[in-house]
Amino acid sequence: MDRVLWRLLMATIPRRFLVHAITIEPYLGDSSTGPQYGPPVSVACLLDEQTRGVRSPGGEQVTSTSTAYCLPGITAAPFSRVTLPSGRITKVIQTKNRDGKGLGTPNHVEIQLE
Repeated sequence: MDRVLWRLLMATIPRRFLVHAITIEPYLGDSSTGPQYGPPVSVACLLDEQTRGVRSPGGEQVTSTSTAYCLPGITAAPFSRVTLPSGRITKVIQTKNRDGKGLGTPNHVEIQLE
């Protein structure tokens, strides 16, 4: 396959892999009544429900029970509320932008969830 065509095809994670949908309510901060969230947004993703240890933005070692792989450009601030396809509600630990810079790996956003 032509090298340029290969790079174009692998620019982002293929949409056919985005077989799940999660709902993200962005974390806006705390108030006297508790955490405040913005309006919910549905996001197509590939959801991997696997438990693993990750580091939080504060540097603590925490347990992630799920990871959502999404198209580039998706944002999910730490502490945002996420509803999984099963109905389980969880929170964002951290979001990582994965950019292969033309190395042939698909660019995507990785959202690590509690």
